[in-house]
Amino acid sequence: MAIPASLPSAALESVLAPSHALILDRHLEATSPANLVLWSLRGLSVLDTRFNAEIRQDRILLLGEDRVLAGMPLAPLVGPGQPDALGGAVAAALGQFYSAAWRASPQLREAGAERLLASGFEELFNHLDPYSRYVPAADAREARQRRVGQSGLGLRVAAQRNALVIDAVTRDGPAAHAGIRAGDRLEAVDGRRLGPRDPGLAATLLEGPEGSEVTLTLLRAGRRRVVTLVRELVVAETVTAERGNDILFVRLSGFSAVTDRRLTQVLRDGFAEGVPRGVVLDLRGNRGGLLSQAVAVADAFLTDGEVMRTEGRHPEANRRYMAAGQDLAEGRPVVVLVDGRTASSAEIVATALSERGRAVVVGSATMGKGLIQLVAPLPNGAELLVTWSRIVALSGWPIQGLGVLPALCTSLGPEVLAQGLAQLRQGQAPMGRMLARQRAARAPVLASETTALRNACPPAEGREDDRVAARALIETPAAYATALRVP
Repeated sequence: MAIPASLPSAALESVLAPSHALILDRHLEATSPANLVLWSLRGLSVLDTRFNAEIRQDRILLLGEDRVLAGMPLAPLVGPGQPDALGGAVAAALGQFYSAAWRASPQLREAGAERLLASGFEELFNHLDPYSRYVPAADAREARQRRVGQSGLGLRVAAQRNALVIDAVTRDGPAAHAGIRAGDRLEAVDGRRLGPRDPGLAATLLEGPEGSEVTLTLLRAGRRRVVTLVRELVVAETVTAERGNDILFVRLSGFSAVTDRRLTQVLRDGFAEGVPRGVVLDLRGNRGGLLSQAVAVADAFLTDGEVMRTEGRHPEANRRYMAAGQDLAEGRPVVVLVDGRTASSAEIVATALSERGRAVVVGSATMGKGLIQLVAPLPNGAELLVTWSRIVALSGWPIQGLGVLPALCTSLGPEVLAQGLAQLRQGQAPMGRMLARQRAARAPVLASETTALRNACPPAEGREDDRVAARALIETPAAYATALRVP
């Protein structure tokens, strides 16, 4: 493929202008247009180490190996001004600098305009926060599908032994309705033969626009059959439930567009079978998802009052989210299981139910992802994720960095867990002092304080002791009541 001799500056600036306007207007931390230009230019050094950028007196300079390649005065980048105008000024400046760099560097031309763009954003966001990022068009398309489900067939393929097989089937998806089962051997897609080395090709052939058809050749127990499916929007299952010892265990693996509806159905079905002694909401390994779904899930256990709040620099970032539903657990004890992989929306649910006195949290310190990103589509099909607010617990402490601390810790080993349960039975709260200290914290929290709080119950992967502890709390009302009152 031929490498273009000139940089498509106009196309780049059409992406850069709205991106930088959004950052200047809404990012959680205020910064200057000059910093955005400087940080973006330093991304060039990732692609060609001879580049550097700096501010000297009243000018921004792009430096090559032994000379100044381009420079411009800071004046156009100095406010005050409207974000759109300043974003346009940043884009124009970067367009000039990028063009100069493009002409001077074969390495840059070989990397391409898209990589140049991405590298600038990567360096810029390294200076701002860990979650803002630029998402290229192909990745953005996949991310959109994950957020709302995916246009597909409701199945997953994997290589096993000497064949490609159906590894999983989504309930109520096209594959399930056609009678396809996990373990069926996939021999061909639209007549194209497939083998154990072709899982990537199979995924490509199976994907397609919603409403289109695809024909699968399958083998089960020596019998071959051909099935034609219509691709549709398939939302991955995020809610499962089981019942044991008269306790309803509900696991949430994520927060998709329909998680709240599935949870509602699971709770209603579970209580229709007979009112359980309690509910265990398992959020271990749950990395989050849609913010609105976190509020809706918490609302399933609350009848009124505040669920969560957000704070940010932009006025629209300061919001309060209220419950207005029905306690589908009918007032029965609720225990929320968390671990070191529990993050984002899952942390919101655990925090809300704990601080409202509706549930006891059991497990370890969670991940501590408490920043919220705006998702902005860009003209090139890419997306920009910009952190614009932080999640704040009802008592005022920030989730970011701290994470959620449990009322009963399981990550310090079985002996400490047994001691914690014994203390709760005696009316003493083993994590009470640290929980009170956490709830007194305010952003920005010192790194030393964050470390001290998290070390009180270090993040760890979920374990069977979590479920054992949850069951013990539900079966011991006095211990549960003590844990619920903490701090």
